[in-house]
Amino acid sequence: MTDKLSAAGPSQGAKAPLGGSAVHAVTSVGATFGKVAVLMGGTSAEREVSLMSGGGVLKALLSKGVDAHAFDPAERAMDELKRDGFARCFIALHGRHGEDGTVQGALELLGIPYTGSGVMASAISMDKVMTKRIWLHEGIPTPRYQLLRRGAFDRQQVIQVPDVLGLPIIVKPACEGSSIGVTKVTGYSGMVAAVEAASQMPDDILCEACIEGDEVTCPVLGEGDSAHALPLIRIVAPEGNYDYQNKYFTDVTQYIVPAGLPAGEEEAIQALVVKAYRVLGCRGWGRVDVMIDRITRLPYLLEINTSPGMTGHSLVPMSAKAAGISYEDLCVRLLEDAALDGGR
Repeated sequence: MTDKLSAAGPSQGAKAPLGGSAVHAVTSVGATFGKVAVLMGGTSAEREVSLMSGGGVLKALLSKGVDAHAFDPAERAMDELKRDGFARCFIALHGRHGEDGTVQGALELLGIPYTGSGVMASAISMDKVMTKRIWLHEGIPTPRYQLLRRGAFDRQQVIQVPDVLGLPIIVKPACEGSSIGVTKVTGYSGMVAAVEAASQMPDDILCEACIEGDEVTCPVLGEGDSAHALPLIRIVAPEGNYDYQNKYFTDVTQYIVPAGLPAGEEEAIQALVVKAYRVLGCRGWGRVDVMIDRITRLPYLLEINTSPGMTGHSLVPMSAKAAGISYEDLCVRLLEDAALDGGR
């Protein structure tokens, strides 16, 4: 874990002012924020990744003179934040109870501004099926899917899913991140095992038509009309297997930025992603995963992450660096945008 925390430290990108605001470029901003808690760890299946993210954020904020402290909700009660005088929280939690509106609701009750989306946007975005329903209602393309309700389906229903969606199919828990419990199914015989793997999480199971083509991801910063996309990153994983292990613990996956897409394609995807981010009511930051159909070149949005990773393998810092934003300045910007649902 020590090595990974070290790897999660700030990138060495150019330290450019963000959005033209002088506060983003100064070397010490401690007095601006007061006492800051970096929430990391937690109780989800993504705890280890969260500790890596939080370690990197903590190091970055301390380097900027912020009075930042690690705070693990798995080990301390949330009301200690108020008792100990914390003025803001940087949420570096991932998964259940970290980015699903739970911790956001607790911070709302405590009156402590926090980074990222509010309660409702966090809860909706964590639920892949609810996200897809809203996107489809708004005319945003997302792959066709079937939902298997936990405890309410049988083997026959499972093996019939390919009759509706075709093959291959992506099977995954409806409310997990970091590719946990995700399986690509290429034949009928693989459906039962894939559903069993996804069933290890306490969620419904999402079966999604697999879009073959380029995999890209697009970070977004800001809120409402000020929301804007960062450069796309094209992801090339070994044998197309961008799983939990390849995301965080190996160096075999290639991340290509600039993404090298045909002229106009990146801009069109960025505009679509910003629309998708806005219709969910997201704020602060997020990252949307997209598949581009190999034949039609049409983009399909897969899901949104409202508390993206900040590890040494994470994609938002990588994209920000390509835009001239250092890891440290990115952390400061996100902290500056900390808010409550009712305003700062």
